Amino acid sequence: MPRFSRAELESMRGVEVPDLVGPGLRLLFVGINPGLWTAATQTHFAHPGNRFYPALHRAGIIPCPIDPASGMTDADRAMMIEHGLGITNLVRRASARADELTRSELREGGDALTRFVARHRPRVVAVAGITAYRAAFGEPRATAGRQPELLAGAALWVVPNPSGLNAHETTASLAEKYAEPARAAGLLEEAGASAEILE
Repeated sequence: MPRFSRAELESMRGVEVPDLVGPGLRLLFVGINPGLWTAATQTHFAHPGNRFYPALHRAGIIPCPIDPASGMTDADRAMMIEHGLGITNLVRRASARADELTRSELREGGDALTRFVARHRPRVVAVAGITAYRAAFGEPRATAGRQPELLAGAALWVVPNPSGLNAHETTASLAEKYAEPARAAGLLEEAGASAEILE
């Protein structure tokens, strides 16, 4: 795992990370915005304390573990795309914390995500973070889980943020909640998903 100095990480402010998206997209995960470690490695959800990939593996959404802290390999990216998975962000610029984003940035991000979904046509979209979702889509009373409306034709979920700062969730609870949109996207069978999560 690389070691970045504080100065090296601070120099990543404002850097963008390319979307992970390919043909046959079924389930699109949407982060809030890149963190500084994510920007430094050019890999989504890359901070060593982030539970995103462990939760995907525990849920059976991906077949093998991914350790993104050093940066995803080409094989990792190919595996994600082959399994119909994609990742993008509401806001493209990197920051140390999501609360550094403005409300207008999040609203613009919601509009941009709608266009992105219309262009790439995933079956299901899962936004990771209820507070950011509420701000981005002007839905102050929205609750986590499946949303009543579609997003540009895609079924829409709000799932917990996998950041280590989100102390309310564990890898096991994240796996359970990420499995719901994965089942809706046709990436998990009911029995297989349940067995994986209970292990």
